[in-house]
Amino acid sequence: QNGFDHIVVITQKDNVDFLRDYLSPKLPAGIKLNVLAQQLDDLPSGIQFNGERVKPWGTAHAVWTAREVIDAPFVVINADDYYGQNAYQNAARFIKSKEGTNSFGLVAYTLRDTLSEYGSVSRGVCERQGDQLVSVVERTKIEEQENGIMDTDSGLSFTGDELVSMNFWVCQPTLFDQITEDLQRFIAKGENLEGGEVYLPFVIQAMLMNNLAQVKVIPSESLWFGVTYLDDKEKAMAKLQEMTNSGGYPSPLWPTVTA
Repeated sequence: QNGFDHIVVITQKDNVDFLRDYLSPKLPAGIKLNVLAQQLDDLPSGIQFNGERVKPWGTAHAVWTAREVIDAPFVVINADDYYGQNAYQNAARFIKSKEGTNSFGLVAYTLRDTLSEYGSVSRGVCERQGDQLVSVVERTKIEEQENGIMDTDSGLSFTGDELVSMNFWVCQPTLFDQITEDLQRFIAKGENLEGGEVYLPFVIQAMLMNNLAQVKVIPSESLWFGVTYLDDKEKAMAKLQEMTNSGGYPSPLWPTVTA
């Protein structure tokens, strides 16, 4: 829906069967579903890791988990954020424009619309030339104060109109080869293998810097919300209820499935 007909969920091994059984009967006809496990021993050919590690290899590795089931341009999102219908529609239009195999996209949101009233947030601020991404600069303590929006870590002030990344990426299958190389390099380097991670934004930014990708910044035109602080949960629930009351979503969300 909204231009997409294939959903890939990356999760822990213990959750695979539950999520597949829960989601499959609820999806509309024609929507393909894959539920895949991100596993520590799933590494590029010839690479082995025999150390002690508990946490996954990072968001880039999570995306790499889907390499066998994706062969077309695709979107990557956080599973626990709300991005809005227009965001997906704009991403789908960008994909259908067929701008080339090195054309990536970043669906971005207005900074002021992503703040929390309960504390500071970390946001990747987009630096652009026209509609093309130059870099994403992480600002770790952004909050609204009496005299405006500030990053208290760097001392920088913002208007609130800046576009920020909320990890809604439009990617090409060429990304998988780049992640393979980055995983090989990361493990061969041998530093902090017990806790270090390979992050998707860093992989894409490296492709951008090396002229292996162009990244178009796509304004979302949608509301974003998530739960950074516990108190954000009530606000998120209220927004979802408001959308349901106005007809944006059915109630119950999932129709009853009959045999």
